[in-house]
Amino acid sequence: MPFTQPPVFGINIDPSTANLDSALQRARLADESGVEMVTIQDHPYNPDFLDTWTLLTTLATRTERVHIATNVMNTPLRPPAMMAKMAATLDLITKGRLELELGAGSYIEGMQAWGGAVGQTPGQRFQAFKEYAEIVRGMWDHAGGRFSYSGGFYKVGELIPGPAPAHPIPLWFGAGGPRMLRLTGRMADGWLVGTIYVPPQKLPEVNRLLDEGAVQAGRNPSEVRRGYNLFGAIKLRAGENYQLNRPGLVLGTPAEWVETLVRYHLEYRHDTFIFWPVAGDEEAQIKVFLNEIMPEVRKQIREIQEKEAQDKSYPDVF
Repeated sequence: MPFTQPPVFGINIDPSTANLDSALQRARLADESGVEMVTIQDHPYNPDFLDTWTLLTTLATRTERVHIATNVMNTPLRPPAMMAKMAATLDLITKGRLELELGAGSYIEGMQAWGGAVGQTPGQRFQAFKEYAEIVRGMWDHAGGRFSYSGGFYKVGELIPGPAPAHPIPLWFGAGGPRMLRLTGRMADGWLVGTIYVPPQKLPEVNRLLDEGAVQAGRNPSEVRRGYNLFGAIKLRAGENYQLNRPGLVLGTPAEWVETLVRYHLEYRHDTFIFWPVAGDEEAQIKVFLNEIMPEVRKQIREIQEKEAQDKSYPDVF
């Protein structure tokens, strides 16, 4: 399938209370580079984490160009109608720089302890997430008009939604199961998950399910972005090594990272890469990712695509 969307890059910023100064510095680094996105994970039940939305808003006021996004927003702990209004508000404040990434949440006990209404079965959690996304979309689409919703898990009385976002906010889903992946293909602008949760060898099946969902909705599957949170570390010096034992972590020199990302794009159709450093001098690695790896990946992909286009224009006549 042809690639119709150029690669997008981002960096993740942890909402740790101990690293607030670092978060602000990383956001500035991103804003001054050619990277497109800054993302923040959302785990409110972690006592060492700041509130993601408040931090996201703070970073938005300290940047001018880069898009900001949740990675991914914990939906059971944030009512959907208010989430839609919060997102539209921040999108207006940032002049169209918000991207909203939603997830059903993975730590059920933590969400329940914080008052989240979490379904007891996978089917219930899927249905609740689907209703949540439909409400968010509905609130945006009907801004200034009238909107109501009655689902099994969420209900919205007849109201006038608003304000309208500054731009059509891209909606991403963090999804793993077949039903969620098909739903992503039907409804979302993009899919985002981490290398530690879905290894590369599973990506062909993921793509098949995303494509199925898109076709069911009458969409071109290439409209759905495929995103990867790249958990790992970049070797900055010869002989440098890290003891990373968790499966799915990406480890290598800058050249090896470039080779890996180009392969992910060409073989698995991935077009969005979020660097998530987990060891070593993280800020130094982020600078290398922004200033060396990202430009080279873009360059190599562009050259490959130009060559393919040229080959199609001048077919072998012998």
